[in-house]
Amino acid sequence: MSAAITRRTLLRGTVGLAAAGGLAGLVDLGRVAATDRANTTGQLRIGYLPITDAAPLLVAHRTGLYPQGVVDGAKPVLFRSWASLAEAFLTRQVDVVHLLMPMAVQLRYALGSAVRILGWNHTNGSALTVAPDVTDLGQLAGRQVAIPFWWSIHNIVLQKMLRARGLRPVIRRSASRADGTVELIVMSPSDMIPALANGSIGGFTVADPFNAAAELRGVGRIHRFLGDVWRDHACCALLVHEDLLERRPAVAQSVADSLVAAQQRIGTDRPAAAKLLAGGYLPQPLPAITTALTYPGRAPGVHPHWQPERVGYQPFPFPSFTAALIEAMHGTLVDGDTRFLDRLDPATVHDDLVDDRFVRASLGRLGGPTAFGLPADLTRTEEVDPS
Repeated sequence: MSAAITRRTLLRGTVGLAAAGGLAGLVDLGRVAATDRANTTGQLRIGYLPITDAAPLLVAHRTGLYPQGVVDGAKPVLFRSWASLAEAFLTRQVDVVHLLMPMAVQLRYALGSAVRILGWNHTNGSALTVAPDVTDLGQLAGRQVAIPFWWSIHNIVLQKMLRARGLRPVIRRSASRADGTVELIVMSPSDMIPALANGSIGGFTVADPFNAAAELRGVGRIHRFLGDVWRDHACCALLVHEDLLERRPAVAQSVADSLVAAQQRIGTDRPAAAKLLAGGYLPQPLPAITTALTYPGRAPGVHPHWQPERVGYQPFPFPSFTAALIEAMHGTLVDGDTRFLDRLDPATVHDDLVDDRFVRASLGRLGGPTAFGLPADLTRTEEVDPS
């Protein structure tokens, strides 16, 4: 794997990534790839989407957890779509990001980008939100449902849910109630609530606080938390460029320490974390952000002991999840090239994609795995139930 993605590699991968969520387009991508955005300061730049998934990156900045001189002191850069955030990361406009974990797989193995997962950014934190008139999943037949990106845990879990209910997801064709089909479309998270409100879509699945905000506004109802389908699944992972780990391991360790400390801080006082995020970092109202981090009195779903409504901020990337994710990606319908998956062995991807030595060290400095509610041996068995 090369240390830097080239303009030719970017152009070659444009069709796949654009189809999988909509990059800027061939002309724009060629322009940004040809522009020199070398980081001459040596300080790392943070990029994020305005969702509660980004909380560790943002809380670390807000509370001064990043060591001075390691991370740019300027406010992290906000992006409105996963595609634009990925483009900025690939062209090194930003250096540390939270990205959908299936998207990280795509970037490394479909586009050949030297990206590595430093650790998990969070677990759970997403839901399927439907129009108020939808009381049963079967009522989505003949309608459109929005997802944030083709290669996302949202798309993977949603399709498992639909198929378990006897529904069939389709792409680029109108859904049919008679045939039991549901059309999936990619949409930026910020556009989902307006589309649900005006009846353009029958539902959406995305990270919070958009699900909480839809309920607070009365335009949608959370049908099921995705954590009730795949227990404590990883949604976003923390991504860095491989050369950071190889050439500046001490810097990578300091970033990991900062982010793991931020995750622990969020877990200690979630309402306080919501206040830190509101206004300056996340544009959604404080009640929606607070609800997303706490969900007080929420009906827990099919598996109450899983606490599926609770977004978890723990950093350890379990190998069992990576293997199960690769297997699930094979069975997921996307609008794009999936041939790269044929080259992947689910049993070996984790060691190539993920470098967990920094997070292991960070956990050791903050009380060990049990301080984050993790098993002491850092192993687990995946639990998935879409029924």
